[in-house]
Amino acid sequence: MINYKHLHYFWIVAKAGGIMRASERLHLTPQTISGQLSMLEDQLGEPLFQKVGRQLELTDTGRLVLSYAEDIFALGGELEAVLRNLPPERPMVFRVGIADVVPKTITARLLAPALALNAQVRMICKENDLDSLLGELALHRLDLVIADAPIPARLNVTGYNHNLGNSGISFLATHALAKPLRKNFPHSLEGAPLLIPSDINQLHSALLTWLDEQHIHPRIVGEFDDSALMRAFGQAGMGVFIAPTVIAKEITKQIGGTMTIVGSTEAVRETYYAISTERRISHPAVAAITQTARDWLV
Repeated sequence: MINYKHLHYFWIVAKAGGIMRASERLHLTPQTISGQLSMLEDQLGEPLFQKVGRQLELTDTGRLVLSYAEDIFALGGELEAVLRNLPPERPMVFRVGIADVVPKTITARLLAPALALNAQVRMICKENDLDSLLGELALHRLDLVIADAPIPARLNVTGYNHNLGNSGISFLATHALAKPLRKNFPHSLEGAPLLIPSDINQLHSALLTWLDEQHIHPRIVGEFDDSALMRAFGQAGMGVFIAPTVIAKEITKQIGGTMTIVGSTEAVRETYYAISTERRISHPAVAAITQTARDWLV
């Protein structure tokens, strides 16, 4: 990697028109600057100046390096100007990724404490599959990832799983569809139209295993990556759908009282994780999320 201190000396020499003038600007001896220039030329493997009489002139390589140095140090000056003009109380930017299988209502409740901090917070939310989000986290483009699973062992990603808690599941449906199913639940689901999370969701296999253990064979009419889309089909009367029990009552209120809870089970549980690059949480927004989540998730 280029030594930017040496590059800066070169830039000053080229701008000043010689080592003597550069030494006056930098308050360094000409010998020191000459030594630094020699080290830069050794690193680059090309001479940057050539002597023409008593003057130093840039070589072709020197002119190329100077063009890049101009851009680099112009950006440095721009950065200093921006930092000097920042408002004294600027918002703390909090970048969070949400795995697309996590229900939106759960996500909203998990993230709300971050916006309730005394400090100003500007939250930037990105939704994607877990693998993509963990890649962004590894590059420090995200501060936190909310997911329904810990970091997969197959991924070479350095991060830490913070268990936020878990919830059982409830089965919801329109009043007309739910009425005959409430009695003798869960066996009443035998042959009933059922909408379930797709196999990218950790809940998928656990739910099917539980139904099989109960010798219940519903008619699965749809599988969904997006819980909001699954809910929309349920609201349209297409089948019974699944939701975390901790938000089941909230869902029935949100959609105008057209839905009701058929039944619930604690035998199938969905766990939520906050994944960060910190072993011990220090980010105030992440701390607020993890502490509050443990108050309402089991």
